[in-house]
Amino acid sequence: MTLDVSIIIPERVFWEKRVEEIILPTLSGQMGVLKDHIPILTGLDIGIILVRQKSSSDWTSLVVTGGFALINSNNVTILVNEAEFGSEINVEQAQISYNSSKHALEMNKDIKRKFELTLNLKKARARFQVTQLKK
Repeated sequence: MTLDVSIIIPERVFWEKRVEEIILPTLSGQMGVLKDHIPILTGLDIGIILVRQKSSSDWTSLVVTGGFALINSNNVTILVNEAEFGSEINVEQAQISYNSSKHALEMNKDIKRKFELTLNLKKARARFQVTQLKK
C-alpha cells in the first residue's frame, strides 16, 4: 500500500502522485510519513518536502513556503502558498538570492522589517539547499 499525495497551491493542484514515503518540513521539525500513519493535521514551515515514489530509491524534492498538511487514511493533502520543484531551480540564482537575503537581514536595523527579511532568507535558504540535494 502507498500514500496518495496532493500538493495544492491557491491557483491549482500543483502535484498529485502515489508515493511510498514523504518527509515534511513541519513547524516543529521534519516529519516522515509512511503508509498507515496516524491521522494528523500539522503546520508546515518554509522548507523542503522530500518524496520517494513507489519502487524507487530516487527522491523528488520540492520547496514550499509554509502551509498545512492533513494526513488521514493514507492520503496526504498539502496546502501551501507556493511550491516549486527542486529540479527546476537554477543553482546560481538560488545562491545569489540566498547570499543577498542573508546580507539584507544582517544589515537591517528596522525591527519591523526583520520579520519579512527573515521569511525571505528562509525561502532563499530552502531554494539553495534543495539545489545541493541534486548533486
